[in-house]
Amino acid sequence: MLPLLTYWVHDLSPFLIRFTETMGIRYYGLAYLAGFAVAWVLLRSYAKRGFARLTAEQTGDLMTAMVIGVLAGGRLGYFFLYQPEALLTSPLSVFSVWDGGMASHGGFIGVALALAWSSSEFRLPWRHLADLIASTASVGIFFGRLANFINGELWGKVSTVPWAVIFPASAPEGTPVTLITPRHPSQLYAAALEGLLLLTFAQSLLWKTNWIRRAPGRLTGVYLLAYAVVRAIGEIYREPDAGLILGLSRGTFYSIFMIFGGLALCLIPGRPLPAPTGEEPQN
Repeated sequence: MLPLLTYWVHDLSPFLIRFTETMGIRYYGLAYLAGFAVAWVLLRSYAKRGFARLTAEQTGDLMTAMVIGVLAGGRLGYFFLYQPEALLTSPLSVFSVWDGGMASHGGFIGVALALAWSSSEFRLPWRHLADLIASTASVGIFFGRLANFINGELWGKVSTVPWAVIFPASAPEGTPVTLITPRHPSQLYAAALEGLLLLTFAQSLLWKTNWIRRAPGRLTGVYLLAYAVVRAIGEIYREPDAGLILGLSRGTFYSIFMIFGGLALCLIPGRPLPAPTGEEPQN
């Protein structure tokens, strides 16, 4: 093991601009804005290339629904999936967004519900809309995981690798830095796996296959399966932030349900979308 003083000590501020002790412009909030903005740009490009059956107005409405679904689902999911006792002892803490607390699996549930509403409102197949959003989802995850690292939260397990980081918040307050053990920067691992890797994978499926029209839902199914795999890999290095379930971290356990959903979408075929000319798409 390297001497503790050779490891980088995390000292990044969660604020880009700070007004008070708890108020300011946080990188975490900017991460969400960046994710939604890039997703909106991608959706607009899909429409121009004929991949998305959405008007400009519907694209805006879909993004609004996604914002609500991600934020509401992620926040409520954090409490139901990771801190259910807090809902009983301090239910109003749900609104204390400045204290942090979002769950990616809850965000997925919120997005699924938002897609159901959008499908009914636009009279477009749920699977088609799901494919469009799945191809952009990892943008937000990438920025979110970078924000987790900047915040110094969701750190990894104790490690002696040369790139390990000393997170002061991982030890009791007042502990000397020289006594704090270094840990995996698991937030960066997640940004690379759940973010960049899956974004590249999903984009390649969208642009290099005809699944978006010929097999609606398959892209979403494959994405869910891939997410479950890379999330489980990342969880190997992440310090559990809640009690284990059946010996598995919460992130790995909840990903099992994503595998079931992904398999269902892959194995149960969806109805092909009509080609733009009105003809059936070719295989």
